Amino acid sequence: MKAAILPPGAAPAPALQRKIDAKTKPLGALGMLESLAMQIGLIQQTLTPVLREPTVLVFAGDHGVAATGKVNPYPQAVTAQMVMNFLQGGAAINVFCRQYGIRLRVVDAGVCADFGPHEGLVDAKIRKGTRNYLDEPAMTGPELEAALAKGAFVVDESGSGNVMGFGEMGIGNSTAAALIMSALTGIPIEECIGRGTGVNDAQLQVKLQAAREALARAAGPGARADLAGPQDPDLGPLDALREFGGYEIAMMTGAMLRAAERQMVILVDGFIATSALLVAWAIAPAILHYSVFAHQSGERGHAKLLAFLGVTPLLNLGLRLGEGTGAALALPILQSAVAFLNEMASFESAGVSEATPAGNAESWTE
Repeated sequence: MKAAILPPGAAPAPALQRKIDAKTKPLGALGMLESLAMQIGLIQQTLTPVLREPTVLVFAGDHGVAATGKVNPYPQAVTAQMVMNFLQGGAAINVFCRQYGIRLRVVDAGVCADFGPHEGLVDAKIRKGTRNYLDEPAMTGPELEAALAKGAFVVDESGSGNVMGFGEMGIGNSTAAALIMSALTGIPIEECIGRGTGVNDAQLQVKLQAAREALARAAGPGARADLAGPQDPDLGPLDALREFGGYEIAMMTGAMLRAAERQMVILVDGFIATSALLVAWAIAPAILHYSVFAHQSGERGHAKLLAFLGVTPLLNLGLRLGEGTGAALALPILQSAVAFLNEMASFESAGVSEATPAGNAESWTE
């Protein structure tokens, strides 16, 4: 898959920096809000950016491996049950979207259930769950291409907003994310995989062994499932997605790529959403210019994945729920970055004296 993503033009950067520095505050005193204001201003190529009609897309899909019970303590049916909870307005993501005025869209990418028409539900189902990646690739090449294309379509028909949050739901998908991470970063699977929905120590060992078996199977004859780390260093991003991913992760990848093509602000949720972003980054590295990482989740591999990408998350609240909850919670921070840039007085307009060259420009009080 190709994506026409270019870094935002750098021409507005000097003027944006002057505007940020001229606000009635010591230089750099608003910390990450200042870098966010710069990033959003560059994405929109303006000194007065606006965040319009924020939307969170929650992609849902089932994983064939979940039926084995090796990677998750919850039954596979929970995916469909949680989708209905989203549609009925009862989940955490519903609460936060209502609180912050965010539009929520739930995308059925491949859930093992039929929902019928529901307001807020996008029927983009590829198949009722992926195949069991312990035995064969999770999806076929045509299924992967369809998922990527449908993800792009969901973004195209999601309205005129310019900020898009990404979340997911799928029992077993933290293991899929860990496998994709290990395959594409070279980080050993033991450092990528975590407790997901809350497995105990014994279950974690079963989950880890299943992940090793999946990597060995994808590497072909002669690979050993008792070895740590990726078995095939030549596995490309779409190969890893086809071998281990869920339809929800693949569809989210396509949606992220299209959002960047449309020069939208991409608000990335937790570990699984970041694994989709990892695939998108491997396809089109410029996507990082458009991406804001909402939080560092409590899932073990997430901190290492964020470090691999060289990015800093906005929040660290110990979240590991998914659903786009971290993205929703982070949106007000983006709004504050835009608000101070557009509304805060400058030294000149407020009649406030600026620091002298010998003065302390880091803090009012230190």
